[in-house]
Amino acid sequence: MRIFNEIGQATDRLRAEFPDVDVVEIGQGIPDGVDGDVLFGGWGQHAALAVRRGVQWVQLSGTGFDGIGEEILAAPIVTCARGASAVPISEYVLTAMLCFEKNLPDNWLTEAPKHWNFQRMDALAGKTLGLVGIGGIGGRVARLALAFDMEVLALRRHVGAGSPVAGARVTADLDEILALADHLVLAAPGTARTRHLLDADAFAKVKPGVHVVNIARGTLVDQDALRAALDDGRVARASLDTVTPEPLPADHWLYAHPRVFLTPHSSWSSTAFFDAAIEIFVDNMHRYVAGEPLLHVIDRDEGY
Repeated sequence: MRIFNEIGQATDRLRAEFPDVDVVEIGQGIPDGVDGDVLFGGWGQHAALAVRRGVQWVQLSGTGFDGIGEEILAAPIVTCARGASAVPISEYVLTAMLCFEKNLPDNWLTEAPKHWNFQRMDALAGKTLGLVGIGGIGGRVARLALAFDMEVLALRRHVGAGSPVAGARVTADLDEILALADHLVLAAPGTARTRHLLDADAFAKVKPGVHVVNIARGTLVDQDALRAALDDGRVARASLDTVTPEPLPADHWLYAHPRVFLTPHSSWSSTAFFDAAIEIFVDNMHRYVAGEPLLHVIDRDEGY
């Protein structure tokens, strides 16, 4: 058996864990005449060629697959690293919410202030977090928010199963979340069902002064409607790690808007992410070798 590996950090671990499996790094290409059974990665320029070389199973190193080529997704089995980015992304969300409440970076001093011992600041405790999605990432955001004594209300399509996080309340009613949320965090997959979930009608229903955080996909937000809501103050701040298109054109309005805090789809970035993604693959690889069902098989129809 041979693994085509695009994630260089995984090579030593895979060779130690599976000594009878040939692990071939393909970051610089695939040697002529070399076929493989498994691909770990799915994002690099050689991924499609790997699938054409006989790959039967693709383990994506990330969660979403909306940016993955059709040829790769056509492999007989495709799984993802669902939950691998939960730690760094949830910490990003908490950072964004704390910066909003503490009015950072505006409160950093660059000169002597008019008044000492006074700045506009507030606390997360007692505020309501409205979560759109309470999967691996949203669930960890909820647990961190509860530790800060926030109220947590999460949107879930199937509420009959209850909340996956003790202390968080779930609802199938987006309008309820819009009306109550002080911080509205988008943590749902980007699918046809969620496209422009936050549109002009939704922004008309938000609690005035809401802070919107998007760490999901840019397609969840109608950016024209967001701009109008930012301009009239219904949205006090938008902390956006995902936008559309990506990358944004150099002259896009989101770069310059004073109420927008923008990062380049990097909230996932950390050694913790790669470590977790590798652990998920190792677990699935043991299952694959043993002929057992794999975890996190993607649903092409649902889009996640």
